[in-house]
Amino acid sequence: MLDGDRAAWVARDAAVVWHGFTQMSAFAENEPVVVASAEGRELIDVDGTRYLDAISSLWVNTLGHHVQELDDAIREQLDLVAHSTMLGNGNRVVVELAEALARVVPVDDAHFLFASDGATAVEQAIKVAFQSFANRGIEGRTTFCALTGAYHGDSVGAMSLGDDGGFGASIFDPLRFPVVRAQSYDDAAAVVRERGNELAAVVVEPLVQAAGGMLLHEPEALARLAAACHEAGVLLIADEIATGFGRTGTLFAVEQAGVRPDMVVLGKGMTAGYLPMSATAVSRAVYDAFLGPDLSDRTLYHGHSFGGNALAAAVALRHLELLDSWDVLANVRDRSAQLGALLDARIAGLAAVKEVRLKGLMAGVELAPPMPGLRWGRRVCAAMVQRGVLLRPLGDVVVLMPILTSTADEIERIVDALAASIAEVCR
Repeated sequence: MLDGDRAAWVARDAAVVWHGFTQMSAFAENEPVVVASAEGRELIDVDGTRYLDAISSLWVNTLGHHVQELDDAIREQLDLVAHSTMLGNGNRVVVELAEALARVVPVDDAHFLFASDGATAVEQAIKVAFQSFANRGIEGRTTFCALTGAYHGDSVGAMSLGDDGGFGASIFDPLRFPVVRAQSYDDAAAVVRERGNELAAVVVEPLVQAAGGMLLHEPEALARLAAACHEAGVLLIADEIATGFGRTGTLFAVEQAGVRPDMVVLGKGMTAGYLPMSATAVSRAVYDAFLGPDLSDRTLYHGHSFGGNALAAAVALRHLELLDSWDVLANVRDRSAQLGALLDARIAGLAAVKEVRLKGLMAGVELAPPMPGLRWGRRVCAAMVQRGVLLRPLGDVVVLMPILTSTADEIERIVDALAASIAEVCR
């Protein structure tokens, strides 16, 4: 039961706010936390209660909350300029960020089209892929291939790439364009070989289908898909919104497959969770298809008011520097090994658990309720709130997404809370 200031704030919240991916009729009963402040890897609610942010504030936070170096980067930029348009003009810090990204993003001679969220960056990639063939006078390349269980965002184009299950996309079928669906990377490669002359691009999350339930794929299969795309002249778009910036143990997941896609979509952890920013990284070969006379049809008529925001760029640039200087990837690999061992020892063998899946610091514990409607995932996460650990499930998959700088003690704390919560809810 909610009490104190928290109950009052939840009531005020429900009276005026509509939360995404949330059934508002059940909002209050699902133990919502109303955050007032944060410190390190903990969120602090309006009652002063602390919660370990084991979901990285929906997968965006990488280094922790209230990081002095990141705070300072925003303050310093604020003394210069908060925002200026990138439509036909530039901004110094955005150029510096793009230069830094070009050195590390696995795209050949990359150019970056900035946006504010992952779904918008996916939309950009769709439009770029489609128009690149039209600009080159190549007919028939109008179809996209994506995986079963895919999720690439909520906007109409991104939702078209996504599968129907679990997110209500089928309601919008009259708005969605048809997509060729493949069960796996190897199935997608077969589609490319059979129907390559119809395809503009294959769009996949590399190694981990995150919102699909932390479904895992092998790097070797991704390499085979990339080879098939290259041979058929089909663009490969890697959606690294969830997997990018260290989540899987390398800066970008495609590195583990030795793949350099035609486009990489960036988001979530790009600014360490500080400000909304995303980007579509496009190879020089694709970018060149848009060069031509001023105001010509070869122009990409696409852009957003806040694309390339200077404050977001400043913190994103400092974030890249800290990922390197703090050797964050080494900590991700160490904590991943620890988390995997703890999940194997304490969680995987429980009768209520169907499967445990882990890549880097992306984990999914799939529960096995004996009948529909028990809402085990939701109830386990609510029980974890009572134990001071904040998570959010995907159906009956409890997602663990610790902040990349998490300590060994904090990983222990997450698994302790999960084991106790499963025992409480699933007995």
